[in-house]
Amino acid sequence: MSPSLNPILDVIIIGSGIGGLVTATQLAAKGAQVLVLESYLIPGGSSGYFERQGYRFDVGASMIFGFGEKGTTNLLTRALDAVNVTQETITDPVQIHYHLPNKLNIKVERAYNKFLQHLIAYFPHEEIGIRRFYDECWKVFNCLNSIDLLSLEEPRYLLRTFLQHPLACLGLVKYLPQNVGDVARRYIKDIQLLKFIDIECYCWSVVKADMTPMINAGMVFADRHYGGVNYPQGGVGQIAQKLVEGLEKAGGQIKYQARVTKILIEKGKAVGVQLAGGQVYHAKRIVSNATRWDTFTKLLPVGKIPANEKKWQQTYKKSPSFLSLHIGVAAAVLPRSTECHHIILEDWENMTAPAGTLFVSIPTLLDPELAPEGYHIIHAFTPQLIDDWREMSASEYEAKKEAAAWQIIDRLEKIFPGLDAGLDYLEVGTPRTHQRFLGREDGTYGPIPRRKLPGLLKMPFNRTAIPGLYCVGDSTFPGQGLNAVAFSGFACAHRITVDLGLSNGKCQHLD
Repeated sequence: MSPSLNPILDVIIIGSGIGGLVTATQLAAKGAQVLVLESYLIPGGSSGYFERQGYRFDVGASMIFGFGEKGTTNLLTRALDAVNVTQETITDPVQIHYHLPNKLNIKVERAYNKFLQHLIAYFPHEEIGIRRFYDECWKVFNCLNSIDLLSLEEPRYLLRTFLQHPLACLGLVKYLPQNVGDVARRYIKDIQLLKFIDIECYCWSVVKADMTPMINAGMVFADRHYGGVNYPQGGVGQIAQKLVEGLEKAGGQIKYQARVTKILIEKGKAVGVQLAGGQVYHAKRIVSNATRWDTFTKLLPVGKIPANEKKWQQTYKKSPSFLSLHIGVAAAVLPRSTECHHIILEDWENMTAPAGTLFVSIPTLLDPELAPEGYHIIHAFTPQLIDDWREMSASEYEAKKEAAAWQIIDRLEKIFPGLDAGLDYLEVGTPRTHQRFLGREDGTYGPIPRRKLPGLLKMPFNRTAIPGLYCVGDSTFPGQGLNAVAFSGFACAHRITVDLGLSNGKCQHLD
């Protein structure tokens, strides 16, 4: 396709992860001409799916926040509503069933008081501290849940929000530089209980409480009891499919197998992209839903990395990737009381080590249609470093995959006896798999701090130092998680809406 045949669009979005799709749909709904370029065959990235022998597997985690029906933190519901599409969901009554050292066996019930009762039963001497700590998380959430979550880079929004909700804004300013560990230690002294707070954070932030921002924890620890964990009927991949449906209804476009290899810079400004096949597209604004590592070291010309991005890379590092097992198993293996999500850890010292914490999702307990009749899906995954999977022959790679898979199955057998005998299907993904199919450098889950930081104060917003270029997704405020990247998408779209002068569905192109 000749570059001259392509009109100048309003916005090009590189990648169709949830952050990118929320940005796209929000802008399309306001009348912008939007094009999403996706390198793979389907949308969603880490929130995609694949099908094998009658099973529909989620690529990533299936513990989904953001589908509530009230407040302002139900960002997935709001994103779909904006483009007039809906997604049926199935309520999960238990967020996580923890299987932890020292026979600490705790279910995080959706009913808040039930969860507190379970936890206090193990730590009766810390009842006051437990209540005070989680109440503090609710204070954060209540502040967030009383305001529209848009771009913190937009002064008029900040002023308007402060005038409308001064106490909520002051509360968020208070918590913005704080981390969970500092808050927990104000109220809790028991070492085992503090380790439990660590795993509560680690299971979604992949860092312990001392490194986890209080803003993020307030969202997760309260919303699981407020909006709850709700699984999309048909699988997690349906979220991206529905957003694409809404995008196209609103006049936006998405192209698949369209791998962007270069962001075009003219006179210091981002003006377009070039694809692997040579096609060129131009737009007034470019949004990268790739990680910041991929964006600034692979898509931009050598030597064009801004100083603040180099500083960001000195502040944050890539979290490990995962070794993932996608398992089909006879339904009889799972007891009737089995919950959908589990965290397995045998030794506190191994919490953050490769192959230490084991994450387990069994989405067919909520949506049986994802598997053949009489079978369940088990998705088990544990952190792994890509360096441990490099420089080996094909046969060595396959042997290592098989050995690692059976180590995980042995651990699962202790929770679900008979799993080995009931196996119907097994597929193993490594960090190399994640890097190849998700287009994420080293297959990383996302950025984590290199050292303890003041909460979220160091996390960048959507605009970059290169005019016309924005980032969206887990490399931007407020970080990792499906609802968090949806927040990033709302914020990015809002900032671009202002920058382009979008009003009443018409684009005024303010450059």
